[in-house]
Amino acid sequence: MTLTTAAIPHKPTDGFAGWATGLVETLGGPGAGLAIALENLFPPLPSEVILPLTGFAAGQGVLSLPSALFWTTLGSVVGAVALYWIGMLLGRERMHAIWAKLPLVKASDLERTEKWFAEHGTKAVFFGRMVPVFRSLVSVPAGVERMPLSTFLMLTALGSLIWNSVLVMAGYWLGDQWDVVETYVGVLSKAVLVLAVVGLVAFVTVRLRGRDRARNRRTP
Repeated sequence: MTLTTAAIPHKPTDGFAGWATGLVETLGGPGAGLAIALENLFPPLPSEVILPLTGFAAGQGVLSLPSALFWTTLGSVVGAVALYWIGMLLGRERMHAIWAKLPLVKASDLERTEKWFAEHGTKAVFFGRMVPVFRSLVSVPAGVERMPLSTFLMLTALGSLIWNSVLVMAGYWLGDQWDVVETYVGVLSKAVLVLAVVGLVAFVTVRLRGRDRARNRRTP
């Protein structure tokens, strides 16, 4: 493996994009892989910046396209496995103990979630790798439910390769307009967050109303 120190023309120099550019310039493919591994562990770090920027760097000859795809996919798998192990260490018993202390939730909610994951976990891990925010979070329940590691690795690698390829190739083809990808994928990320917040608000509202009705029935 040969590390590159080539410079990226028209590169961003500040903010998160500047940091990611520095990693790719200094370490080449491994730098892009490191950035993506960190993005998996800390979802606020945007893959919609790292991946197109890596594709742009590949188009400028800083690293090869196969190297860009290999290292970013490896980084995705490494980050996902770290979260998977966190889920395994947490375990079902500890998860149930934590869940029991949370307000507005019932043990049956967690049991239904576990049942759903047992039936649909493979699809959730595979397709979840292509959904912003969720692509990181899905690794934890996979670990809690002790999905076979070989299955988890295969699904994570395949799903990540598809997601990474789309964004890396977009940056490769768009050239110094790679940041257009960030705009569109950023909208998708915000839409996912909005839907999650709406779902959470709806859940809390239903539970509070149910609690009020139960209290009213007990009041003479």
